[in-house]
Amino acid sequence: MDLERLRHGPPHPLRAILMAFPIALFSLALATDVAYLRTEQLQWTNFSAWAIVGALLGGAGVFVWSLVEVVRSGFRPALNGAWLHHVLVLVFCLLGLVNSFQHSRDGWSSVGTTGLVLSILSLLAALGAAWILHSRGGAAEASR
Repeated sequence: MDLERLRHGPPHPLRAILMAFPIALFSLALATDVAYLRTEQLQWTNFSAWAIVGALLGGAGVFVWSLVEVVRSGFRPALNGAWLHHVLVLVFCLLGLVNSFQHSRDGWSSVGTTGLVLSILSLLAALGAAWILHSRGGAAEASR
C-alpha cells in the first residue's frame, strides 16, 4: 500500500459520486423546508421528507465505505483528517435520520424550527465530510 498516494490521492470516483447525493438532497430538503415555511403549502414537507430519505440512501453508501475504511485501518487514528471525515459521515447520517423522523410528523410540526435546524445541520455535516474527502490532506482511500 503506497502511503503517499493514500495521503494525497483523490477519492475513488464511486465514493465521490456517492458523496454527491447527500449534499444535493440535503440542500434540496433545506430549500423545500424554507419554501414550506414561506408558503405553508403542505406538499413542500412531503418533498422535504423524500429528499431526506434519498440523502440517507446515498449517505448509507458513504457510511458503509467509511466503515470499511475504519475497519481496514485497524481502528488506528490517521493524522490526515480521515477520522474527522468518518465522524462527520456518522454525524450527517444520524442527523439525517432524526430529521427524517421529524419530517414524518404532521403539518407545521414536521418542519418548524426543529426540522429547519436539523436540515441545516445535516447539510453542514455533509459539506464538511465532502470538503475533507476532496481536500489534498483529506481522508485516506484504503479501499482503492
